[in-house]
Amino acid sequence: MSAPTPLVPRTDLPDVAGHAVPLARALDWVGMEGIALPMRVSDGAGGQLQVAASVDLSVNLVNAEARGIHMSRLYLQLQEGLAREAITPAGLRHLLQESITSQAGLASQARLKIRYQALLQRRALESDNSGWKSYPVEIEATLRDGHLQLALGFSLEYSSTCPASAALSRQLNAERFSEDFDAAGTASTQAVHDWLQSERGMAATPHAQRSRAQVRVELRTQFDELPLLPLIDALEKVLATPVQTAVKRVDEQAFARLNADNLMFCEDAARRVASVLAADARVESYQASVSHYESLHPHDAVARVSGNNA
Repeated sequence: MSAPTPLVPRTDLPDVAGHAVPLARALDWVGMEGIALPMRVSDGAGGQLQVAASVDLSVNLVNAEARGIHMSRLYLQLQEGLAREAITPAGLRHLLQESITSQAGLASQARLKIRYQALLQRRALESDNSGWKSYPVEIEATLRDGHLQLALGFSLEYSSTCPASAALSRQLNAERFSEDFDAAGTASTQAVHDWLQSERGMAATPHAQRSRAQVRVELRTQFDELPLLPLIDALEKVLATPVQTAVKRVDEQAFARLNADNLMFCEDAARRVASVLAADARVESYQASVSHYESLHPHDAVARVSGNNA
């Protein structure tokens, strides 16, 4: 059996890129959106995971007489760059500079947006259980005149118990206590203990709901790493009631205690988020929105906060 004939690239294919440009004009951005590519990210435990990313990449077209950019060069360069470069400020700068260089003088700026789901393994509150949580992440980087602008966006979920509802519930519990014990006179500690553990000991429960914080920060780029994991950890700590994964009863009880210790309106949650972002030296400016998906109302309670760090 003879060896297959090697393919020889054709050189006679038409190329319309050099044709005259009707309505010649420079363009702000030209590129591709929704490119599906694999990417390596930290798993939060010292290792790495490969995740599916959706990527937008574009460059400006500065030559008004050029029909278009070299789109295939841009794609191939991006594919190779994401496989080679770590997602760091320096790595993103290099990737964007290569995108500009690939256009052979047609472009002077480049912009990149990466969206993926960060899968982080989180420990239970008390037991040895752990499970995975997904955090939507968006990274946006722009290189203009050698200056890198870098933004990081992500969201996380937590539980919020309404302070007003908690106060109303405590009032009903107190009224039932008086109703059950006033006629009996002085009650022993054991009797009160038994009553509290009975169904009579809970006349009402405050309403709570799953809630979400959405964060976008403009970063100072002199740092070596994107602070995704430190920011998520710090925000979950200050909110104090992050949603859980695999739990046992001891974890569920600990979660109930945390909710009682951290009653909060959406305004309280927004201030907690801002306290973390305003104190982080890597953050130049921030915008945050918290949404409490009400169980009492058919609408959501929302608070937004923003700031610039000196």
